[in-house]
Amino acid sequence: MLRDEDRIYTNLYGFQPWALKAAKKRGDWDGTKAILEKGRDWIVGEMKAAGLRGRGGAGFSAGLKWSFMPKGEGPLPHYLVVNADEGEPGTCKDRDILRHEPHKLVEGCLIAGFAIGAHAAYIYVRGEYYNETKVLQEAIDEAYAAGLLGPNACKSGWAMDVYIHRGMGAYICGEESALIQSLEGKKGQPRAKPPFPAGVGVWGCPTTVNNVETIADVPTVLRRGAAWFADLGPENNNGTKIFCISGHVETPCCVEEEMGIPLKELLKKHAGGVRGGWDNLLAVIPGGSSTPMIPKDVCDDVHMDFDSLRNVRSGLGTAAVIVMDKSTDLVAAITRLARFYMHESCGQCTPCREGTGWLWRTMVRMEKGEATVAEIDQLLEVTRQIEGHTICALGDAAAWPIQGLFRHFRPEIEKRIAARRADAKHRAA
Repeated sequence: MLRDEDRIYTNLYGFQPWALKAAKKRGDWDGTKAILEKGRDWIVGEMKAAGLRGRGGAGFSAGLKWSFMPKGEGPLPHYLVVNADEGEPGTCKDRDILRHEPHKLVEGCLIAGFAIGAHAAYIYVRGEYYNETKVLQEAIDEAYAAGLLGPNACKSGWAMDVYIHRGMGAYICGEESALIQSLEGKKGQPRAKPPFPAGVGVWGCPTTVNNVETIADVPTVLRRGAAWFADLGPENNNGTKIFCISGHVETPCCVEEEMGIPLKELLKKHAGGVRGGWDNLLAVIPGGSSTPMIPKDVCDDVHMDFDSLRNVRSGLGTAAVIVMDKSTDLVAAITRLARFYMHESCGQCTPCREGTGWLWRTMVRMEKGEATVAEIDQLLEVTRQIEGHTICALGDAAAWPIQGLFRHFRPEIEKRIAARRADAKHRAA
């Protein structure tokens, strides 16, 4: 259970003003110059020691990612790109940071930019986040006016500029290489790797792409120290995390909690519990729509961190917890997600372009009970042909929800198919 004094985000609900004066009272921009004066190697080393894993879903070490950038300043400029596209269904954590804690993100851009040798940061914001973008731009303007950004940021001697780029509503641009393509003014389609962004990123220059929450965590982690952050959460799953809780709970919310908190405790403490009581729980999607669902018997004991959820064949993802009680038609829910991934496929890879449509059409028939039992195995085989065979992870994201449904609730689907066939025979008679 996270103590109040260990919270990174103290204005997550917007009870206080977001502006610079109030942000400084909450501790933002405190000693930023002193952090920069400790040098890039110290910052990167401290981030590695803290064990901050990317909060955008992949869970890759932020400090290690920064260390991949070329050392020193070469002929090509370095860039920091912040992923604020946030298109994963069920996920809204970055939105609250942008509108209530924007200075944490802006300060994080300065520190992270300095650490990777970048003089410019681009924040790629989801196009639908109009009000959030407006707040963020005003926060950036405040930082420039106060000398916290610009040619001599925080009087450190380091030049740093921060720009906002608005996306146009394409989910695929949440993938880092597709985001880079879009930022360059091209069609938002993922690039094959290698080369990786640290070598060839935006405009062909060394680039680091990090999620909003990852960058916004950075100033507090460095101020309080790697040991403090590493002491929170289980081993290899350090720190705190913002969880987005939605669906069939009494009080849907976004809340910061310690990594590794039991799912049952998270829902009871912050979301008022499952609607109708814990025994009314049917299943939970624990990390956003792309992660496989887990049934109640798994939810009873599972902990909310990368490794624990991987061990039950799901994932933490963006920590968007979607709760479904016994009134839920799970087949209909997954069919809806299948349609989303079909719609959002960029069409570049054949398995994804053709396969996502095939998944959706078959799921429609499953929902109606019109499919056959043999098609369940056929559908699973198609998901395995898509999974791992595309340039980016959208193919995996389309496959995993269906795999999770059949893994835990296959008998329910077979009953639906049998009931439909029995009904058809009865009508024929």
